[in-house]
Amino acid sequence: MLETTLNIPATGKANTRPTVAVKRRYSNATYGYALLLVATVAGWLLSDAQLVDPTEGLGYWLGIVGGTMMLLLLFYPAGKKSTFMQRLGLVKHWFRIHMILGLVGPLLILYHCNFSVDAINSTVALYSMLAVTISGVIGRYFYTRIHRGLYGKRANIEELRDEISLAVENSSGLAAILPGFIQRLHVVSEKLMGDELTRSISMRHCLSWTLNYYFVRLRMYFLINKELKTLAAINGVVRRNTRKLRRTANAYATKQIGLMRQVAQLAFYERLFSLWHVFHMPLFLLLIVSALVHVLAVHMY
Repeated sequence: MLETTLNIPATGKANTRPTVAVKRRYSNATYGYALLLVATVAGWLLSDAQLVDPTEGLGYWLGIVGGTMMLLLLFYPAGKKSTFMQRLGLVKHWFRIHMILGLVGPLLILYHCNFSVDAINSTVALYSMLAVTISGVIGRYFYTRIHRGLYGKRANIEELRDEISLAVENSSGLAAILPGFIQRLHVVSEKLMGDELTRSISMRHCLSWTLNYYFVRLRMYFLINKELKTLAAINGVVRRNTRKLRRTANAYATKQIGLMRQVAQLAFYERLFSLWHVFHMPLFLLLIVSALVHVLAVHMY
């Protein structure tokens, strides 16, 4: 029996290999943020030189272009609800443009005002813009946590549950050799994936699971070693293949616990993303109003 089952759990090891064809050390977003940071620091260091005048010439047009970019941000939420744009597959492209405009626009406005303000309406407009920009970066982070990639398909708990169920089906070989480990792993899985928790999983429970992820995995590793030592003492086949079994069981545990962690994190970030929407839209509306007041004040007085 053991000779047969030794060849079954090898799929656990195979599943741990990376599936990405091309390895990239940094994403395009990382390079974009780095370039934005360099441009911001350079502008701040050169602000005392007063290279531009906010009221005329290049400085004036920097404000116009930057303000227009901020207004164009409204196209993305409108495009998400447009059936026409959804059919053409333009929504993800608008999201990419939305992110670029939301970062380049504020940078141009900072250059426009020389990183300083001298009036109440200018101060309100500037700080509203910075608040919206920072909020947008935070929202992007939450967005990537609940999607498979920045522009990928939105993940959901049902998909993750299917993946966990599939992993359980592939554990038959390990269940025959390490029943204690598999039983304990299934208990942990059922505790998180039960119907009651998946319908009303709390923020506290999600955060607790995320923080305890490494401790749960470490406990599983200890349980695997303990069972293997006990079985190896009485079975020569297991003793000769202990290293292979340990590697396969550890890979299976890592994948299974990782999937459970994704369930907890997905529920956690979905709630944070919902709360973020509540705060982000009022900030954006405040920015629009303060920017309009600023433009009218500048041109009227």
